[in-house]
Amino acid sequence: MTSADPDPRAVPYALTIAASDSGGGAGIQADLKTMTRLGVYGGSVVVATTAQNTTGVRSTHLLPTEEVRAQYEAVVDDVDVGAIKTGMLATAAGVRTVRDCLRSFDGPVVVDPVMVATSGDRLLEADAVDAYRDLFAEATLVTPNADETAELVGERPDSVAARDRAADRFFDWGADAVLFKGGHVDDGSGTVTDVLAVDGDEPESFAAERIDTEATHGSGCTLSSAIAAELARGASLSAAVARGIEFVRAGLRASALVGERGSVNHLAWRPEAE
Repeated sequence: MTSADPDPRAVPYALTIAASDSGGGAGIQADLKTMTRLGVYGGSVVVATTAQNTTGVRSTHLLPTEEVRAQYEAVVDDVDVGAIKTGMLATAAGVRTVRDCLRSFDGPVVVDPVMVATSGDRLLEADAVDAYRDLFAEATLVTPNADETAELVGERPDSVAARDRAADRFFDWGADAVLFKGGHVDDGSGTVTDVLAVDGDEPESFAAERIDTEATHGSGCTLSSAIAAELARGASLSAAVARGIEFVRAGLRASALVGERGSVNHLAWRPEAE
């Protein structure tokens, strides 16, 4: 290795702030597997632990907010963090703590406003919705599904006009961009369309054939962490979103036969085949 060659030990670093999923399909575990698969060194701030498997969430144990803050400060005091993603934050106090931490971070932030698990279990206290709106001011990208969008803005993004109105609300709250995930919007066409809305730009659509599988556990966590990983690698927002969508689609096409319902397969990604 000459002095002009990059040091192979200098890997990009991304941080996930979320909850642990004991089953491994979602949450911190899905985030770290995704980041590693995409060539990014992942760190974690654990907000809560969940007793969870592919069929549902049995219990949740919240960590004290001072411990959440201590984890975050320990990482950023020592590591050059390239990007951050947030997942399940559970309570208004948790959301506010993360918001306060992120105010001093100047890199890209992906906020996945996790409210309800794929199994239907609620993962966010009702009074935390307003706190999330404040967190969006720190977001480079927010990644809501249709149900989360409806809870946040009062309207599902089922039409172009409704989506545009929702995007304006997110921009008003301070988000730079929103990725409206299309998995929960079924128009009967057999196509899933994700739409990236960037403040001041024309929306960009990512359309693909709907994958026929019920093993979608962890898909939202995986998408947001894949986007964060790509941003940590220096990709543009559009390129990071495109790569993240392909990563998730690879994991859905070859979903892992774990548990009763299965899960996104984080081992399925083969970049040379995409």
